[in-house]
Amino acid sequence: MKRIVLLTCIGSLALALTAWGAPKGKAAQGTARSGGARSAHVVSPKSGGGHSFARANRTQSSHVSAAIARTHTAQRRTVTGNRAALGSERARSSRVASREAGIAQRNKTALNRERNITRANAVRTSRAQPAQARNARISQATRNTARRNLAVNRQRNLTLARNVLHNRAGDVRVTNNWRGARFNNARYAAFHNYSRTWHDRGWWRNHYSNIVFVLGGWWYWNTGYWYPAWGYDPYAWYPYDGPIYTGYANLSPDQVVVNVQVALRDQGYYAGAIDGNMGPQTRAALAAFQADNGLAITSAVDQPTLQILGVA
Repeated sequence: MKRIVLLTCIGSLALALTAWGAPKGKAAQGTARSGGARSAHVVSPKSGGGHSFARANRTQSSHVSAAIARTHTAQRRTVTGNRAALGSERARSSRVASREAGIAQRNKTALNRERNITRANAVRTSRAQPAQARNARISQATRNTARRNLAVNRQRNLTLARNVLHNRAGDVRVTNNWRGARFNNARYAAFHNYSRTWHDRGWWRNHYSNIVFVLGGWWYWNTGYWYPAWGYDPYAWYPYDGPIYTGYANLSPDQVVVNVQVALRDQGYYAGAIDGNMGPQTRAALAAFQADNGLAITSAVDQPTLQILGVA
């Protein structure tokens, strides 16, 4: 802009000088025609001064025209540059706007997808809750039915056990004497040879190392059986006073009886308490089991009975 102003001022100054020089030449010529004395400074037409001045004017005019042309060229370049810069700025703005529009579209797509997922989860949850409630009700009903069935089956088993014992009562007698011929063999030697011999406590301790107090009295272990230690305690009491087979002394007599009671109960022969006592109901169940399996009826815990019962 400064350059344009400068060139405009120069052109105006040149035009002013041209206008100022032209009248002065005409005045000098008028003086010569009037017959006055010629001035030594007046340049005659023949000397070629007028042509020099005209050429000077043309030169100045050409310089001014050239300056104006350069000014116009500079202006056009400036306008062209401004237009190019404006076009570049518009293109950059368009790219930025397009990029921002793409980001906005992606954000909108992501938001819609998130909303769709949220709605789908809500729908699944709303559908799953009734199903879960139904499953819970069905499970509870199944458990209640199973409890009722368990109670019914338990009652049936107890009834069956009582019926078995009742039906066997007329055919099977509880045996308290093992002197019969059927017990005179190696399998029942502990019962056939059993005798209630009495000894004091010192004698029992000197002859046997495994002596325990269970089932109301003192018992000693010998060759796979537990026997009552008669006389170990004069006041001891034995509801059952026969041998009890165990195989090893690591199980006490009452624990062996508990195992037998559980096995007889599971097979429907026993419906009494699991207490480890060889009471009448336990002995009757043993007698019924032995009769059904073709065993000698000892009504006691012997080795063949434990093997068939699956305890030993």
